[in-house]
Amino acid sequence: MVDSSQLRFDEYLEVALYGEQGFYSTAGRAGRRGDFITSPEVGPLFGAVLARWIAAEFDRLGQPGDFRIVEVGAGPGTLARSILYAAPQWTDRYVAVERSDAQRATHPDGVESVATIGSGPITGVVIANELLDNLPFRLAVFDGGWREAVVESVADGSLREQLVEAPREWAWLPASAPHGARVPIEWRAHEWVTAMQARLSAGTVLAFDYCTAFTAELATVPWREWLRTYSGHERGEHYLRNTGLQDITAQVCLDQLPPPTGVCSQARFLTRWGIDELVEEGRAQWTADAASPSLASFRMRSRVSEAESLLDPSGLGAFVAVEWTAESATVSGQ
Repeated sequence: MVDSSQLRFDEYLEVALYGEQGFYSTAGRAGRRGDFITSPEVGPLFGAVLARWIAAEFDRLGQPGDFRIVEVGAGPGTLARSILYAAPQWTDRYVAVERSDAQRATHPDGVESVATIGSGPITGVVIANELLDNLPFRLAVFDGGWREAVVESVADGSLREQLVEAPREWAWLPASAPHGARVPIEWRAHEWVTAMQARLSAGTVLAFDYCTAFTAELATVPWREWLRTYSGHERGEHYLRNTGLQDITAQVCLDQLPPPTGVCSQARFLTRWGIDELVEEGRAQWTADAASPSLASFRMRSRVSEAESLLDPSGLGAFVAVEWTAESATVSGQ
């Protein structure tokens, strides 16, 4: 059992990422001048494709007057900017949710910028790009049986890991695994998806992240491959070092989340919603403006390289797009 001098791993992550001196509360951020690149930072093409998906959802729901776009974990507002550049009509329907004061200060004008999602029903779409991998998780370690990793301070001020008895409710974990195997217990991600589904009166939750289908599968993978740290566009130190100075993320285990309505690769999702058409549109605009190119035509030409990055099967294209519709909101917790 965890004693008063120890922190569960999810409690440690809460402090390291979101505490007063946490990574996202201070200098940590996505972007070319930040610590890592996500799909929106590649360029505006990702948002332009999502704008198509949003329009389709709006039509599917019968174009309701209370339709909203709620982006959770909006960071500095990069995705919001690109979606609204492609579809400015959504500006007064866009809600950017970001708990970091510093990042919320950079959100685009016109959107509703809030620290928490508030309460009440939502009609529309809830978007989360690389949010689930950053929600604090507990950590299970196989040591002849599953145990829980906790964090404690030592006399020199450093941190160390201890193993304690695992809760009985973890009995669903695989009966055996390689010695030292680790898996995340992603209760916060499950809780978040469940809450968003419950809030939707009509619409869809859409999340993009790097995912594994089964927890048992992840138990066979060396933990350093899925429990990652990032700082300055490079892999960071061990997760107990440089607390607050680096990002800490984990692979998302889909079998720990409520059953989704749809799952596909990011590449497939973007292709379905017209990324190829947008790239061809960009090529045509660049050709037409070749004699006297403008900033807009340079932006259109960049769609070619952006698409290559977004569809790369060894990179962002391998990320997973997961959807939960309001119609599938009745699920059991784990």
